[in-house]
Amino acid sequence: MKYRHEDGTPFTKEEFLEKLRTDKEFNDEFGSKGIDQIANLINDLKTNPDSRRLMVNAYNVGELDQMVLPPCHYGFQVYTRELGIEERRRFKMKRDNIARWMMAPSEQMLDNGNVPRRAISLMWNQRSVDTPLGLPFNIASYGLLLMLLAKEVNMVPDELIGNLGDCHIYNNQIDGINEQLTREPYPLPQVHLDFDYSYSDGYIVEWDKIAIEQIKLVNYQSHPTIKMPLSN
Repeated sequence: MKYRHEDGTPFTKEEFLEKLRTDKEFNDEFGSKGIDQIANLINDLKTNPDSRRLMVNAYNVGELDQMVLPPCHYGFQVYTRELGIEERRRFKMKRDNIARWMMAPSEQMLDNGNVPRRAISLMWNQRSVDTPLGLPFNIASYGLLLMLLAKEVNMVPDELIGNLGDCHIYNNQIDGINEQLTREPYPLPQVHLDFDYSYSDGYIVEWDKIAIEQIKLVNYQSHPTIKMPLSN
């Protein structure tokens, strides 16, 4: 990172953000160079959800030569579609824990109940994949991101798609993979987002205000840990 202390040590992320907040000269020089791609994405989802440009680019090609390891993830893209009335009804039944209808709600009733009109899918792109160690984390993190975006723009999380290049298992991970293949998977847990967003100017979510306790993993079960070495 090119922003450093006088002794040459780089700023941490927290120090850099604090410097932006407290040093006007530093903010004038470096603060305007950043682009909040997530805020732009949220704005576009709310104002033009059929756009073909709903993308976030994670590759900073101008600083690749300064990186120990360039990002494996080089971007993601989201897509939205309109929901049919039966899909909206099923969503309401699941959300509100309704076993059966006394009278199936109309479109107007669904709108009044803040039932989403659209679904959102996310596809992430990755140049390289450490399948045993990285991929489970990648799936979980992008799945959570999809849920966060869907909640922010009032859409239903739909498909999670991984576009994965150079998927590999290292030689020193084979024993661990063989052990994992002997195990019977547990039922999948559920993720509950226990919060409402706060907004600035109607669009930008305060992502840094979300506490980890507000993201709840329900009915999670796991087998004993398998140690797999990390390789680069």
